[in-house]
Amino acid sequence: MRVLGIDCGSEFTGYGLVEQTSSGDLRYIACGTIKLSIRESLPDRLNQVYETLRAVIAEFHPDNVAIEDVFYAVNVKSALKLGQVRGVAMLAASSCRLKVAEYAPLSIKSAVVGYGKAEKSQVQHMVTTLLRLSAPPESPDAADALAIAICHLHTAGTLERQRT
Repeated sequence: MRVLGIDCGSEFTGYGLVEQTSSGDLRYIACGTIKLSIRESLPDRLNQVYETLRAVIAEFHPDNVAIEDVFYAVNVKSALKLGQVRGVAMLAASSCRLKVAEYAPLSIKSAVVGYGKAEKSQVQHMVTTLLRLSAPPESPDAADALAIAICHLHTAGTLERQRT
């Protein structure tokens, strides 16, 4: 199974693709960061997220998409912008006929680090270790996206074992 993880943000949106082999090993496919200019209009930034994610899906053919669930933010304006980016990410996935799974930040950190309140640096370190990367992903947003994909693979594996 190949999963595209997406870490939505109004300035940086990370994406990461991870595959689980038939033997259960995790394999890194790709990752990156969509850098959004605050100088551009919001509709143009949302279009950039949409077009980039559609291109990533077309290039790497994931089986599923996983994104971080909404968390509560102090700044309402930031939360609304984040919600719009999340909506565009979901639209990009669903327009390609892919199912979208959502995970709480605590679940993602627990799945990857084993502790739901882990620091970003701990997530980055564990992603590097679990995927046997020679160096950490270049951006924390890409590392978070890879963590989201890993969380989905672990969760999907657990659900599959429970079904059988």
